[in-house]
Amino acid sequence: MDDQPLFRAVARSVVSLLDGWEVVAESDSGEAAIVAAQRLRPDTVVMDINLPGISGIDATRQILAALPEARVVLVSTYAPDDLPADALSSGARGYLRKEEMTPRALHDAVFASA
Repeated sequence: MDDQPLFRAVARSVVSLLDGWEVVAESDSGEAAIVAAQRLRPDTVVMDINLPGISGIDATRQILAALPEARVVLVSTYAPDDLPADALSSGARGYLRKEEMTPRALHDAVFASA
């Protein structure tokens, strides 16, 4: 879930390189991400922090309230030390900088806390 089509394309490519993973939806706003997640019930959500409408952090909270078994990984360009304080309490499994997103890094962010 990202408001930038170019990053959605990158994320789609990264996910396609992971065995057994597939993209089931893309969204360009926090509200659309919540609707898609509730309808499709994905195992994993890659969520941009900065989205139009409600933030990715608030969308993460709402998705996890409805789907506590889902795994959410926040992504952004923030350095880890510069993350908004509420990112760490959102329930997300991990955080990846967009420029560091690789199949291995995504897998590790999703399953490191599992």
